Amino acid sequence: MISPFLVLAIGACLTNSLVPEKEKDPKYWRDQAQQTLKYALRLQNLNTKVARNVIMFLGDGMGVSTVTAARILKGQLHHYPGEETRLEMDKFPYVALSKTYNTNAQVPDSAGTATAYLCGVKANEGTVGVSAATQRTQCNTTAGNEVTSILRWAKDAGKSVGIVTTTRVNHATPSAAYAHSADRDWYSDNEMPPEALSQGCKDIAYQLMHNIKDIEVIMGGGRKYMFPKNKTDVEYEMDEKSRGTRLDGLNLINIWKSFKPRHKHSHYVWNRTELLSLDPYTVDYLLGLFEPGDLQYELNRNNVTDPSLSEMVEIAIKILKKNPKGFFLLVEGGRIDHGHHEGKAKLALHETVEMDRAIGKAGILTSVEDTLTVVTADHSHVFTFGGYTPRGNSIFGLAPMVSDTDKKPFTSILYGNGPGYKVVGGERENVSMVDYAHNNYQAQSAVPLRYETHGGEDVAVFAKGPMAHLLHGVHEQNYIPHVMGYAACIGANQDHCASASSAGGPSPGPLLLLLALLPLGILF
Repeated sequence: MISPFLVLAIGACLTNSLVPEKEKDPKYWRDQAQQTLKYALRLQNLNTKVARNVIMFLGDGMGVSTVTAARILKGQLHHYPGEETRLEMDKFPYVALSKTYNTNAQVPDSAGTATAYLCGVKANEGTVGVSAATQRTQCNTTAGNEVTSILRWAKDAGKSVGIVTTTRVNHATPSAAYAHSADRDWYSDNEMPPEALSQGCKDIAYQLMHNIKDIEVIMGGGRKYMFPKNKTDVEYEMDEKSRGTRLDGLNLINIWKSFKPRHKHSHYVWNRTELLSLDPYTVDYLLGLFEPGDLQYELNRNNVTDPSLSEMVEIAIKILKKNPKGFFLLVEGGRIDHGHHEGKAKLALHETVEMDRAIGKAGILTSVEDTLTVVTADHSHVFTFGGYTPRGNSIFGLAPMVSDTDKKPFTSILYGNGPGYKVVGGERENVSMVDYAHNNYQAQSAVPLRYETHGGEDVAVFAKGPMAHLLHGVHEQNYIPHVMGYAACIGANQDHCASASSAGGPSPGPLLLLLALLPLGILF
């Protein structure tokens, strides 16, 4: 059997020509390190100002391996080898790790995690905006166990607030910002059991329109959950699956419009053309629902009917930043998760690159002096890439050797489980016989499942702006909104804000020290 280390050595010799000339000079690496060191030393001057604005980017399912692979893809899309490329989130000065488990699950789901990083309380899987005292599907365990989110804290403080997602606006991540539900799947009353309806629980779409009636910006998918049962969709007139779902006969779009003051400029749009025709500086309220369900994958997006995530983020910020008290904006790259579940890494990674574009756009439109930006994930996936690939190898390409067991090639990207498990003639499929670069190619997996699963490892948290240094180590996931609230002087912990000045910010004081050291007290 050939040693993998020998293969690696041979590969290094064969690919030496791929090494950029400047990287062969030790001075290149030393100078780069010294520049990084100088930048790190400047970080000793902490930004302790009050965060006027808070933006949270949530890459659903964006584990560390996804971040790394997306970085390479971003570089390769610009005709570089890829490994040396920097994502926008890579440029953030502070990085932490988040422990993602739910109160009842070692490997979490997106609902319990959303409750943690938006409401500051860990919860059971499948539940949103409620504490762990609420049991999934049990409506009668909801009352009295509701928990509020940082979006609510911001709204109560007089800030403008917004939600932008590539999933349905009533999906797990955004719903934790405004809803309190014993089941994440209660998108409309059509998906609720009779018992829950009889006990008085409301579906998530209903709660979106009623719980916080003055959310300034809502953009994403989920159009069908807003209309009466079987109402024809405006875009897909012949598609029965796109028709309205509501059993109560309500038109939630009309209800949304009725809640807006007549002297304010409110707009409901359902396609990209309508959206881009708006002047965001004159818009007070915006509801954009661009698909009956989730938005299309970025690689499949119709750029006439569906806006990109970065386009939605740009318009959202321009609308929200008019408020002199600032804003809170939740942005979800939600279909990263869906691409991985389908075993289609190419779709997932392009979703990640598009979210990174949106992060860059937000950075241009705001200032690090008064805007805290946090980028993180709710959980990871059983997604990996390896195989001693040479520098610049296509992230979707083959490893440079064949298996020393079945003598077949394999792609660098693989999944621990999922729909990519294929046996042909009693053996593993020969990937050289298929188009493994296709958008919908399902990477091979070790265990056959119709739907690939989440991963349970910690995820990264990237932060910049006021008080970003408080995200600095290994934290429980529910710690994140407490930092955002502290930085913006919203929510329960505002004792430090009395000493804040318009020119400076809250004095660090003992409370800041206590908050920074809090994770050290829960290590055991």
